[in-house]
Amino acid sequence: MFHLIYTLPPPLPSPLNLLKPNRNRFSLSPLPSHKNPSKMEARRRSSTKPVQSLKPTKTVSVDEDLTKASDALPLPLHLSNAVFFTLFFSAIYFLLSHWREKIRTSTPLSVVTFSDIIAILAFVASFIYLLGFFGIDFVQSLILRPQTEVWNSEDDDEVADVLLRKEDARKVPCGQALDCSLPPLPPPAPIVTVQKVLDEKPVTVLTEEDEEIIKSVVAGTSPSYSLESKLGDCKRAAAIRREALQRLTGKSLEGLPLDGFDYESILGQCCEMPVGYVQIPVGIAGPLLINGREYSVPMATTEGCLVASTNRGCKAIHFSGGATSTLLRDGMTRAPVVRFGTAKRAADLKLYLEDPENFDTLAVVFNRSSRFGRLQGIKCAIAGKNLYLRFTCTTGDAMGMNMVSKGVQNVLDFLQTDFPDMDVMGISGNFCSDKKPAAVNWIEGRGKSVVCEAIIKGDVVRKVLKTTVESLVELNMLKNLTGSAMAGALGGFNAHASNIVTAVYIATGQDPAQNVESSHCITMMEAVNDSKDLHISVTMPSIEVGTVGGGTQLASQSACLNLLGVKGASKESAGANSRMLATVVAGAVLAGELSLMSALAAGQLVKSHMKYNRSNKDVSKASS
Repeated sequence: MFHLIYTLPPPLPSPLNLLKPNRNRFSLSPLPSHKNPSKMEARRRSSTKPVQSLKPTKTVSVDEDLTKASDALPLPLHLSNAVFFTLFFSAIYFLLSHWREKIRTSTPLSVVTFSDIIAILAFVASFIYLLGFFGIDFVQSLILRPQTEVWNSEDDDEVADVLLRKEDARKVPCGQALDCSLPPLPPPAPIVTVQKVLDEKPVTVLTEEDEEIIKSVVAGTSPSYSLESKLGDCKRAAAIRREALQRLTGKSLEGLPLDGFDYESILGQCCEMPVGYVQIPVGIAGPLLINGREYSVPMATTEGCLVASTNRGCKAIHFSGGATSTLLRDGMTRAPVVRFGTAKRAADLKLYLEDPENFDTLAVVFNRSSRFGRLQGIKCAIAGKNLYLRFTCTTGDAMGMNMVSKGVQNVLDFLQTDFPDMDVMGISGNFCSDKKPAAVNWIEGRGKSVVCEAIIKGDVVRKVLKTTVESLVELNMLKNLTGSAMAGALGGFNAHASNIVTAVYIATGQDPAQNVESSHCITMMEAVNDSKDLHISVTMPSIEVGTVGGGTQLASQSACLNLLGVKGASKESAGANSRMLATVVAGAVLAGELSLMSALAAGQLVKSHMKYNRSNKDVSKASS
């Protein structure tokens, strides 16, 4: 039979023992067999009584030694600290003063007086005391760390509990002649790891507090838009808003992901009142060879065949030696509208703004808004007594709408002094023009104006694109030029530039709505080198992109920008990354135009879309 014996660790002899009393250690030790058998029997019978708690509990004896290190000091701890602090700094002050006096009198420092010896001893003693006082936790962690066997884990307690239960459950008396070995413990239950299935419906666990908030949102007493500021947890706010929306509408949002997104990153800059996020697959087209450099172009799209077609165009360009892209202009625009009492007063302001002598003054006022915003020009358009002012400025690596708007506001405030009768109707009067097809953007440009060209070899046209140079030139004239003119297109003299622009914009965190003017493109094709090769170009006057701000700083979009090598602001030259991104967009459009036009010329469009963009299910059998 085994008996449970409690032992306490011996008190530590060091005066630095400030540890709390150690947790009691227990061990199973056999009872001596030469003791009185009657006492053993009595003890065995007493062990069969019901036990309230089999887990040992800690009891501290009254006689336990609770001596602290500070008890060895003649004074209380706070007085001892004050004495040694005073002694320490007094000794330092005395030694420094005395040594400075020796230096002044040219006395060697090796000459030590009795007072110097006392001061040095006081300094050493106080230093040792303070070192021990402040380093006591560190010393304890190294010297007074208890051995491993002193501490017992919860698993040890559970094992002891099982042993005690097995011992108390025996029916046969235990003597010297009997086998008192403990029965083996039951094997532990196998650990089953459940693999998480991706399609598994997430379980929403709501606390009572969350439930109350949801009810208040549903009742309308708590506005949904204020959940982030009130809770201080953006993900929790999105989950509560999502549940409230489902209860209000009676519609399920199952399938719209909630987890796995950083809602803090969109707070106050990308999206308000989120309830989840939409997944869009990202494909890679390339390598696209532009200006001697290769790019892997990320494209976020749900349209089949788009990435594959652009990739084929990149292949044809690469085999032909690459493309050349040139930046023509770089300037974001904003056009407020102001009103006067008469048309003459509006004309006066127009003449003032377009006078070159006033430009420098206006530029200084405008440029106060940003380190990168620099005014390039002002063009005005008058309609009766209404005046539209179109400001153009550089914006560094940002797309720059907010930057130019702040500069315009500075100029309007400045003009109010000389033109107090000017009434500002709106900071934007659509003469900019943003997110709308407009001739002013097609002619004057907005953002980055880029032209990209390549000469595709005749062999590449035949072997990779599966068509001929003559067929491409003729189709481009009939479709992209004549056909678009017949439709009255505005900037739409291309096959599908907006397809590539939008896919790249979504992948890199641009504003997808700006694909309207960014997709303005004219595609030109011409036979060169005695009609053996194909010269193709795309001219895009208003590519509006940035590599900082907005959605570019989200994790996924930032990764795509990093893939292109244009993430963040350029450290070498302000605006270099955004200009490079614009050239990549134009190059990708060039590849997409080349491939789609080749597919049309070869009659492959329907076949390729049926292969990549449609299921192979037999519709007739499915309908029957």
